Amino acid sequence: MWFDGYQDAPDRTAQRLSPDGRWYLTGDAGMRDDDGYFFFSSHDDDIIIMSGYRVGPFEIESVLSAHPAVLESAVSETPDELRGQVVEAYVVLAGNYTGNAALVTELQHLVKNRYAAHAFPRRIHFVESLPKTSSGKVQCYVLRKERKQLGEHGDQR
Repeated sequence: MWFDGYQDAPDRTAQRLSPDGRWYLTGDAGMRDDDGYFFFSSHDDDIIIMSGYRVGPFEIESVLSAHPAVLESAVSETPDELRGQVVEAYVVLAGNYTGNAALVTELQHLVKNRYAAHAFPRRIHFVESLPKTSSGKVQCYVLRKERKQLGEHGDQR
């Protein structure tokens, strides 16, 4: 089946097709290991650009998931006057853990120490669940929409 374009969005279609129109450029990023296996790492519109640094949400989510209090997480960008964008995390807590300021600080330090000092989440929201597609992919656009409804700072702890 041929991809004709995004419905009612010719500008968006033009951004994703190669100049000759033959190829749909997915924007997926990944790597191939020495055995020839491909591994997905992110999508180009998921990348957070903060003070000139390119930050991948997947790496931060992986570090957060190493903490015993974190059942699952999603990382997104949020606008910031000084840095352009900053990292914002949505965390579903495991077991009997309670979201509080001490846990926020602990998670921020975890990311600073295990990934990169500049890439820690400036805002962390503790949520009951993450919105997902039927295939289980987190819908970050829903989280961003909910954040806007809550106000820029939301329920940051």
